[in-house]
Amino acid sequence: MQNGPAVRRRKLGAELRALRASAGLTSGEAARMVGWHQSKVSRIETGASGVKPADVRLLLDAYGIADSQLRELLLVLAGSDEGGGRHHWWHAYRGILPPTYRDFISLESQASAMRTLETSVVPGLLQTPEYARAVTRAAVDGLDDERLDALVEVRLARQDVLRSNPPLELAAVLDEAVLHREIGGPDVMTRQLERLIEAARLPQVSLQVLPFAAGAHVGVTGPFVIFSFSRTSDLDVVVLDHLTSSLYLERKEDLQAYTEAFNALRIHALSPEESLDYIAGKVDGA
Repeated sequence: MQNGPAVRRRKLGAELRALRASAGLTSGEAARMVGWHQSKVSRIETGASGVKPADVRLLLDAYGIADSQLRELLLVLAGSDEGGGRHHWWHAYRGILPPTYRDFISLESQASAMRTLETSVVPGLLQTPEYARAVTRAAVDGLDDERLDALVEVRLARQDVLRSNPPLELAAVLDEAVLHREIGGPDVMTRQLERLIEAARLPQVSLQVLPFAAGAHVGVTGPFVIFSFSRTSDLDVVVLDHLTSSLYLERKEDLQAYTEAFNALRIHALSPEESLDYIAGKVDGA
């Protein structure tokens, strides 16, 4: 269990080590190709030290890696601010976003799939502006209007991952309590439920409601997110969000445990079709 930067550094190092091995190079040979000492390559591969994006480019060139998407993913893990499209927009908000949140957004922007259990609020990627404002105001004490507006902008900008090409595939299980907790008032909540219906009809979104009737379940310990990456499963990570920080779990046994937990939750939850009908019924009865 580590913080975001440590996980990214370790995962980046492991991926670079695998790419070097695939290229048939020893760490000493790779170091000579880029003009370094062998110990620098070893420290990078073990995650013992950080690595600059420029150094990652040198290694990828040395290993003959031409896959542009893989290169960009690894450069983002190295902290690169470069690149096109949606992948780096959050750097404009660097002054107001804590490092753990920036790390979360960077992983989210590069992930191919996201599985999430939410027990209290609607997932950020599915929130309306009014709902996001109410949640943010409640979660962060003492916000002035300018900072609140900026944080809501960030929340809404994150949602572009669902409209990108290819879009992020989102599978969300919502505890029924999420739908009953009135955030922002009746009108805001009604619009939020309507937004969930709209999202549930998107081909890249699977939304399921975990009813109260399911009783005690594996998710009672709290919400979690699992990020998956199409280029390499070695970068998959579980994120546990806390009030002042986020924890990242990246061991294979952790990933397996949370994946099995999520699959179990989906079995106990209403089907996507039943969930859509349930949410629509709440809107009609509002």
